[in-house]
Amino acid sequence: MIVVDDIHKHFGGFHAVDGATLTIQPGSITGLIGPNGAGKTTLFNVIAGVLQPTSGRVTMDGEDITGLPPHTLFHKGLLRTFQIAHEFSSMSCRENLMMVPGNQVGETLWNTWFGRRRIADAERALAAKADEVLEFLTIEHLADHKAGQVSGGQKKLLELGRTMMVDAKIVFLDEVGAGVNRTLLNTIGDAILRLNQERNYTFVVIEHDMDFIGRICDPVICMAEGKVLAEGTLAEIKANEQVIEAYLGTGLKNKDKVGA
Repeated sequence: MIVVDDIHKHFGGFHAVDGATLTIQPGSITGLIGPNGAGKTTLFNVIAGVLQPTSGRVTMDGEDITGLPPHTLFHKGLLRTFQIAHEFSSMSCRENLMMVPGNQVGETLWNTWFGRRRIADAERALAAKADEVLEFLTIEHLADHKAGQVSGGQKKLLELGRTMMVDAKIVFLDEVGAGVNRTLLNTIGDAILRLNQERNYTFVVIEHDMDFIGRICDPVICMAEGKVLAEGTLAEIKANEQVIEAYLGTGLKNKDKVGA
């Protein structure tokens, strides 16, 4: 689905991404791991159109999407979430979800004057879909709560819910487990697996929690110093000498500590 071909992203003399090449297969849940500063989030930002690459190419379903802005990629079904959730804090969780779909009926001046019934019907349909999404994510009890007042893990679930409001094709999740307790992280993992298995979502997940990666991701890609270092199952990655050196600067005797 996604092919990243020799992507470079430089910030002055610093090469945050330095010739990364990888392929994301449709229907997969791919884990992206690596030490802090490996270039993972920068690569996400390049793929998702937040940053322009210095050089290289990104394709989606064979189409060159290099440098396309996020709103264009959004309409192609490519979405990303952020390590820090970006909710509308003063709006309810239901309203946050209802904000997601583009080209809504109420966005045109003509309809606000002459199409009030159409707007009302569309809003009812959006609210119903939002409630279905909240139920799927097991947070329907938060529908009327202000999004800024729910927990960090619940905000991560809400971000995942936004992708469901537009039937995304591929979702890039940046440190979905950051600041999330183990119970909610398991709930998030369950939702990702269900979306993958029941709705054929493709995911790419940046995460430092190796138990979480091992539970939901195959394959796993490891980056270091802006480059793709290795790809395989988590067991293969943890046994890879180059990966161990990147994480620890030591030998195979400490391989079980990778990702700690």
